Amino acid sequence: MEHLIIDGRRIGPSEPPYIIAEIGSNHNGDLSLAKRLVAAAKDCGADAVKFQSWSTESLISAAEYERNTRYIGDTGGLTLEQQVRRYELSCSQHYEIASYCRELDVTFFSSCFSRREADMLDSLGVPAFKIASMDVNHLPLLEYVARKGKPVILSSGLATLGEIERALDVLGTRGADSVAVLHCVSIYPSPPETIDLLNIPTLRAAFNVPVGYSDHSLGNAVPLAAVALGACIIEKHFTLDKRMDGWDHGISADPNDLAQLVQDSRAVFAALGSPVRTVRPEQLEKRRSFRRRMVVTRALPAGELLLPEDVEFKRPGTGIGPDELPYAAGRPLKRDLQAEDEVEWADLG
Repeated sequence: MEHLIIDGRRIGPSEPPYIIAEIGSNHNGDLSLAKRLVAAAKDCGADAVKFQSWSTESLISAAEYERNTRYIGDTGGLTLEQQVRRYELSCSQHYEIASYCRELDVTFFSSCFSRREADMLDSLGVPAFKIASMDVNHLPLLEYVARKGKPVILSSGLATLGEIERALDVLGTRGADSVAVLHCVSIYPSPPETIDLLNIPTLRAAFNVPVGYSDHSLGNAVPLAAVALGACIIEKHFTLDKRMDGWDHGISADPNDLAQLVQDSRAVFAALGSPVRTVRPEQLEKRRSFRRRMVVTRALPAGELLLPEDVEFKRPGTGIGPDELPYAAGRPLKRDLQAEDEVEWADLG
């Protein structure tokens, strides 16, 4: 399986999970807030911050704006077009955010939603591209991004296995450096019973690419379970305050949540260890004190045969063990033993 390398960080099986703080539109169109989010994500230990690069013109059609479709419950009195315009980032804001990320030494990249935005991000020197779930079937965009020759992270919400396979084929044959797939459920928030984390090993087996998880659940339990199932990338929406107005704040991790997710995901990864069964030296030493050895239950004279009913097994495990009883039973004693005496091999004829 081919690994991804993003900003020198190797991503894939046998590597610690790569944690992406998905800022998305949680900057609320405010550059100052965007920078504060970047700094907080860096402090939490995230490997990267990710934004969403779309504009009023590139995301939604004029007819849809006219219909004023509601994608979220509370629009704050704004029309659909006003919402999109409020949360878009200008080209100059992208440049300033990217520069700030370089200053803080945190990786910056973004989901692109059109060729123009892919070009802009490429000009910023992003080390990878993200394709949102909605665009798994946007083959022209996939082909265009692939020709940039950089790693691509593909979210798979809304998509069938066949659609994912087709998208990976386009990316792979058109020049993408390497590709990872994120299992994703495009329900906000995602109740646990909708998430199907067992898709993670399914995707890995089906496509032989690094597989991660893009999370829309509440809390950290589900993404940590994803790490336990082998997810090598965890993407989690991030906010400074879940009570803020905006599209995704309510389903996002705050700084306390994200810092805990980073710490716990590393611990889960470390705990996975190896599939090869071994007994570590520390455990071998524990055998001496925790396992049991043979003792007699009554006084036995020399020459009497040692019978199973004459023995028990008690700590410590430094003598004849319970699994060695068949080799000791029926043999004559070489010396007198008192009740509770430990039996040594040298005591047996």
